[in-house]
Amino acid sequence: MAAGKMRGAVGYRPNVRSEERRQLMRAIVHESFGEPSEVLTVQEVPTPEPGPREVRVRTLASPIHNHDLWTVRGSYGYKPELPARAGTEAVGVVDAMGAEVTGLQVGQRVVTGGTFGVWADYFVAKAAALMPVPEGLPDDTAAQLVAMPFSAISLLDTLDLQPGDWLAQNAANGAVGRLVAQLARARGVNVLGLVRRAAGVDELRALGIDDVVATDSDDWRDRVTQITGGAPVRVGIDSVGGSATGDLVSVLAEQGTLVVFGAMASSTMQIPSGDVIFKDVTVKGFWGSRVSAAMDADKRAALMAELYQRITSGSLTLPVEESYSFEQVADAARANFAPGRSGKILLHP
Repeated sequence: MAAGKMRGAVGYRPNVRSEERRQLMRAIVHESFGEPSEVLTVQEVPTPEPGPREVRVRTLASPIHNHDLWTVRGSYGYKPELPARAGTEAVGVVDAMGAEVTGLQVGQRVVTGGTFGVWADYFVAKAAALMPVPEGLPDDTAAQLVAMPFSAISLLDTLDLQPGDWLAQNAANGAVGRLVAQLARARGVNVLGLVRRAAGVDELRALGIDDVVATDSDDWRDRVTQITGGAPVRVGIDSVGGSATGDLVSVLAEQGTLVVFGAMASSTMQIPSGDVIFKDVTVKGFWGSRVSAAMDADKRAALMAELYQRITSGSLTLPVEESYSFEQVADAARANFAPGRSGKILLHP
């Protein structure tokens, strides 16, 4: 795992504060919807108390996801009341527990991937939304474990693909694309990656990810046939939208399935009706939060164990591009959308 760089050493404020200060904590807040680098600020707010079946967690690290910043802009599926907190995934240490909490203990490291408002010194989460972190897993890796990797492995698990099968995905050089490629390869599933430019092919090759085609060349579909050997592509994962969706559908086999995972470029998909009609293509969506909420505990534990195993074996990597302090959240938000980024942007208290 890339170590990443830590900013904000000057003026660093430790987590442990005197008792008279403990009633207040820092939290990242926005009082209006807008560009995250302009509307996110650090404020002192009351430290929360956990209720029944709730846990207070002291934050150690939290990644910035695109959907976190889309929420700040007011353009995501969830729109919080203002003033609003931010952040949804974090690793931390159990600090206090409410009544009726079992299976956790104070001082234990835990992760959550769906708790709103984790960009704070402390946050309160439902006990059921927390998962213990295995010993030996670094904080910066654990902080990224749930949202993207767990969504990626949950997605793969729903596709019913067998070793030797082919799936195709666009945004192959994005965070989810890299995760899907690594996890699918570990399961013996072949992955055809589509990127917009040739530079993306070189970028992924440097990471050990092959079978990638740039769609900016006229003969890219011929290249797809060369890579797959004409084998049927059973599933396509769309994270882009717009005309890129149609490109993805064009390489699917008859009775193939298009799974809509995201819409990085456009919320409208451009799909030729002929491909859907004559190929009998199925189109369906995938929302990781909904799938995770409906998943039984045994399945969740099995998939999480697979993630741990892939990380420890080195077949799955979760690199960090750079780390920022809370006070540098504006810089961190800008860095999240910087071109050429190969790892996650993290926030540390």
